[in-house]
Formats: sequence, structure tokens, C-alpha cells
Amino acid sequence: MIKAMKVASFSFIALLFSIGLVSQAFAHNIIEVEPYVIEVGWGTEPPVVGFRNDFVFEISELGDSPGLKVGIKNAFKNIEATAKFGGVIKVLDISSDSRPGHYFSNVIPTKTGSYSIQLKGEINGVSIDIEIPVEDVESTAVLDFPPTSGSSSDQDVSALKSAVSSLQKDVSEIKSGSQVEDSSEGAAYDFAILGLSIAAAAIILAVIALVKRK
Repeated sequence: MIKAMKVASFSFIALLFSIGLVSQAFAHNIIEVEPYVIEVGWGTEPPVVGFRNDFVFEISELGDSPGLKVGIKNAFKNIEATAKFGGVIKVLDISSDSRPGHYFSNVIPTKTGSYSIQLKGEINGVSIDIEIPVEDVESTAVLDFPPTSGSSSDQDVSALKSAVSSLQKDVSEIKSGSQVEDSSEGAAYDFAILGLSIAAAAIILAVIALVKRK
């Protein structure tokens, strides 16, 4: 039963690992606050730590023809835009693009991870209070060429190899029955097999994520 619990713990860790690898790329997110369509993202994607970038905004409303959008001028007259990273916030200075309804704010992301933008205020009497996630900032490894030996991809591959080796060892021990010693042998075996199945699925997802990133 102890071995079964160990396998279950490993399975949970492997699942978390795979979720971390299958990181979502939000790109530009779009939220509708009728009658307005608000799009937020990075000017250059993927965003890389230490490189100058921009938070970009497009605020528009639907035109008379299907698919036609009309940019809103002076949209940030009564809206405050705040960038968030964990518990750190920064009120943004917003500049207008030459295109109506397009805006940007210069920034150099200094840490990898998840960022979001909060917009609070009003546009022509319509209340706006939303928080929009943007694509995660990545390390310079995504741009390195040739890749360095310490790149995040190499570290991910090493971690996956260790996870597979541990999984193979657990399978062998469970098949031999050496780790099931108490009266609840059947339940422990079933529990362990379930844990191994979850771990195997997590590792497969992680491998798929790594292949897609290359």
C-alpha cells in the first residue's frame, strides 16, 4: 500500500509537470463589453524577458456591414490600464497608434511568467472593469541559436527522462508484487495501476508539448 501511495504521488507530480509544459499561449485575447470589442496582447510575440516590447490594444465596435469594425478614438480618455505580474502592478502610459482604435504602451518585461492587463473606467458612458491575461513571457531560450546546453528545453527533456525511468521502475516492482504486502493487496494493486496510468498519460502530454515547441 505504501508503494501504491508513492506511485499516486509520483503520478500527481507528473501530471502537474505536464500541465506546466503544455503552457497556454493566449496570443491576443478578445473580450466583448457591448457594444465594444476589446483586444489586448503583446506587440511582439512570443514576448521574451529583457527585450523591449509593447502591450497593444484595439478597441472597436461593430460597423454597419458584417465583419466591419470601427475603431474607437480617445478610448483611454477615462480608462486606466494597469499591468499585473503576481502582486506587482504598474499603471501604464497609453499612446495612440496611427490607426483609429489602436493603442500601445512600451514595456521591457523583466521576469518570465504570466502577465495580465486590467482596464477600469468607462467608454462613452459604458462601464469597463475587466482583467485580461496576455501571453506568458518566456526566457531567451526560445530565441537562442544554437541552443545553449542549459536551455529550458534541455532541462525539460532531462526531467522527462528521469520521470520515464522512475515510471519503468515502479511498473517492474508492481508486476513482481514485491511492494504489496498487506491484506488490501487487490485494492493497493488497482490503486497503483491507476496512478501509473495517470503518470503515463501526463508524460505523453509533456512529450507532445515539447515536440510542438520545437
